[in-house]
Amino acid sequence: MNTVIYPGVQWHPDDSTIGPFVILGEPPRQTKPGERTLILGNQATIRSFTTIYAGSTLGHRLNTGHSVMIREDNQLGDDVSVGTSSVLEYGNKIGDRCRIHSGCFLEWVTLGHDVFVGPNVVFTDDPHPICPKYKECVGGPVIGAFTRIGANSTILPGVKIGEHCLIGAGSVVTQDVPDHSVVAGNPAKVIKQITELECKTGIYERPYIWLEE
Repeated sequence: MNTVIYPGVQWHPDDSTIGPFVILGEPPRQTKPGERTLILGNQATIRSFTTIYAGSTLGHRLNTGHSVMIREDNQLGDDVSVGTSSVLEYGNKIGDRCRIHSGCFLEWVTLGHDVFVGPNVVFTDDPHPICPKYKECVGGPVIGAFTRIGANSTILPGVKIGEHCLIGAGSVVTQDVPDHSVVAGNPAKVIKQITELECKTGIYERPYIWLEE
């Protein structure tokens, strides 16, 4: 199936599903095959044309869409989903049960547990490209647990978004967001609290109340 598994890949072929044209353990620049290790947890589902570089540790039950790229120095927890055509560049730390939808871009991002990232969300880490000291500057965004980020949002470098927040679709988040806040707009501003949301269908008392159970 033209799948390439480089030396140094630690994975579980007996209980994982690997699609055609997948590359596992791609050597990072200026390294040789097998020089760095890729650790892939059990029960992985890696779909076609996905490339995962050596030098990362990925938890159990990773699920990727098609044409995903995961570079070196990423740490992913268990039960993480990465959607089609998403790119995880260097240095991301992704908590358990995070769902990253299609077309997203992350670099030096920290996501707490149970974070939901809608389609085409972009996280930026460089305040003025190309900064030679960007790692020592503001750094990547940090997102608290159980936060939901709507489609087509842009999160600027160094922004800290608290836990249980909701970021409206198309928002440009330029400043820190307190816990339990709902923000929207460009630049995004706090418009209400999570507890003030209403369930339009009436099925629940309010959205996200199930997260409190």
